[in-house]
Amino acid sequence: MKAIWNGTVVAESDDTVVVEGNHYFPAEAVQRDFLLPSNTKTMCSWKGQASYWTLFVDGNANPDAVWYYPEPKEAAAEIKGRLAFWKGVKVVD
Repeated sequence: MKAIWNGTVVAESDDTVVVEGNHYFPAEAVQRDFLLPSNTKTMCSWKGQASYWTLFVDGNANPDAVWYYPEPKEAAAEIKGRLAFWKGVKVVD
């Protein structure tokens, strides 16, 4: 699977976990050079608290387009150490 935004592959892996239709990539599969910190946090009743990154590619920012669960609840343990994408990021195989 590849995550593509602004014409650039920002993550690539054969090992994604699909939860609620979202592909969660291993952290090491994501190009860290394209990530900027975000203070955004949200809460999911069964996965726990999500944290976010802003994608920054070729001078363009996509705020909070990447999310992850630093300490997911037990029901979502399979996504620990993984990141997912939205906000126009295409995930294709």
